[in-house]
Amino acid sequence: QVQVVESGGGLVQPGGSLRLSCAASGSLFSISHMAWYRQAPGKGRDLVAAHTSGGSTNYADSVKGRFTISRDNAKNTVYLQMNELKPEDTAVYYCNAGIRTMPTYRYLEVWGQGTLVTVSS
Repeated sequence: QVQVVESGGGLVQPGGSLRLSCAASGSLFSISHMAWYRQAPGKGRDLVAAHTSGGSTNYADSVKGRFTISRDNAKNTVYLQMNELKPEDTAVYYCNAGIRTMPTYRYLEVWGQGTLVTVSS
């Protein structure tokens, strides 16, 4: 069994910063991509940022220049540093990882439970 668990959400004022973390655990053989998605109230789930196993990254246009995704492969952890937060960044943020499991090498897309980020004064 494998899982990813997010942490770091909370309430922040506009212009502030937060850092989200997501740690993968369980019977892991390898992790390909790790990514952050978000879902605002009444809207669909959208990609925020992604980090491939090769080290490349991509971002939603709305967060470019403000958010930074990084990854610690030794800890099976991905981070999302969010700066210059805006009220429209308010959403539940979900971690997603592509994980190949042990012992069968089965590939799974694993999602976390989400962490709420609220940007408000």
